[in-house]
Amino acid sequence: MILPIYVYGQPVLREVAEDIPADYPNLKELISNMFETMDHVEGVGLAAPQVGLPIRVVVINLDVLSDDLPE
Repeated sequence: MILPIYVYGQPVLREVAEDIPADYPNLKELISNMFETMDHVEGVGLAAPQVGLPIRVVVINLDVLSDDLPE
């Protein structure tokens, strides 16, 4: 599911993100949705606050480095 992306000026982007436990509800689904959202907008990284959640989760697509650093 593609999530809405919050832009500059949204209050959630000013909040201090909180740590989450490993058993955070639906964490795998959230990460999957964040990757889908990031791919949809052709981004290389996306943090949870950018999709409205004040938690410490980030997804990164390192494919942009694959030509220079194949390992």
